Amino acid sequence: MASALHAGAATADLTPQDRVFLFGYPHVERLSTGVHDRLEAAALFLRQEEDEVLFIASDLIFVSKQLSGDVRRRISIKTGVSAIAIAITATHTHSGPVTVDYLSNSADPVVPKADPSYLKWVADSMVEAGCAAVRSACPAEAGLALACAEGVGTNRHDPAGPADPQVPVLVVRALADQRPLGCMIAYAMHPTVLHEDSTLISGDFPHFTRHYLRTKGVLPEHCPVLYHNGASGNQSPRHVTQANTFAEARRLGEKLGAAVAGAIRGATYLKDCPLRARRDKVPLLMRTMPPVEQAVAAATAALARFESLRAAQAPRTAVRTAECDWFGAEESVALARAAAAGRLQIAADLCGPAEIQVFEIGPWKFVFWPGEFFVEYALEVKVRSPHTFVITLANGELQGYIVTPEAAARGGYEATNALFSPDNGRRIVAATLGLLAAK
Repeated sequence: MASALHAGAATADLTPQDRVFLFGYPHVERLSTGVHDRLEAAALFLRQEEDEVLFIASDLIFVSKQLSGDVRRRISIKTGVSAIAIAITATHTHSGPVTVDYLSNSADPVVPKADPSYLKWVADSMVEAGCAAVRSACPAEAGLALACAEGVGTNRHDPAGPADPQVPVLVVRALADQRPLGCMIAYAMHPTVLHEDSTLISGDFPHFTRHYLRTKGVLPEHCPVLYHNGASGNQSPRHVTQANTFAEARRLGEKLGAAVAGAIRGATYLKDCPLRARRDKVPLLMRTMPPVEQAVAAATAALARFESLRAAQAPRTAVRTAECDWFGAEESVALARAAAAGRLQIAADLCGPAEIQVFEIGPWKFVFWPGEFFVEYALEVKVRSPHTFVITLANGELQGYIVTPEAAARGGYEATNALFSPDNGRRIVAATLGLLAAK
């Protein structure tokens, strides 16, 4: 007879102690004026016989390959959990501090460098949370369920375009008294309800999702809740928001929370939950950057289009899309200049190769990719491999998006600030399917 599943969970505070620049929107000197909700790192550990997996989700815009590698190595030394079986993700909040120096923002005078002292504290806090989750493990059972998050967001270019409203929900509870120990969800949606006029530190709508689950009798008040970001490169609340306010972040976060709560109430629990972790690494292909003169002309045209739409009082969503396209065009100028100066490869080397992880938890499989991917790539994996869920922004970032070839041909915000070629999407999907098929 198989030994019982063991599970443990823990949290750590990642809230900056001092005033910080809030990263996520260029050209705006956006310094924090306070804290709306505290940033968290949440860890969930599972062990079945000799197999172990550990997840850490953090309220940060990015975790770098270097930081996540350091944290995984240190946790592995302290606990014996293999670094291959540890995944570290960022929720991608745009209302938190700079955690990665982006090459495409290098010409933006208002964006500061990441603070090494803050990053050291973040790493120490993640290690503490991960080790605490391992230490607290007790006999448990794992509940699996699917929620549907309709109405929280859409494809940000076309509200009827490709999207993935499915939300996998994993909840673990103590075998002795069925007390919930921790919960993990994954949803493909940019947490960008709050815009550049908001100056309070916040986890955006995922904070309200966690708060809903902890205060509506679904989970205990301090139960760790891990929120992972799915393939949300072209997913946004833009077309469903009524305003860019905390009230709206609450509305959407609670809508997601209610869907997750319903799934938890109907979850099927497993006492025997086989675990498996494996990984692969894929070299990354660079995007060919435009000549500097061409990039400057495109940025000038993008700004003119944005200003024209704003002056004509075009629909809010059209104006915002045009503004983001201008942001991307400006960032493409920075990348073109970096390419001309020979600085592009240095940034690329910090990102690659791309690490792919596949974690099996009972009948489900969780795939982890670094960076921001368009949802089409995750949907292809799901079609080819049932009960599989893709999580991104894991164990590193890619200095921009992995867009589809069609999006690259159209241009626009995500395509113009990408460091890597869209060909990488196809290659990473192929490598992922190979891992999923491995026996």
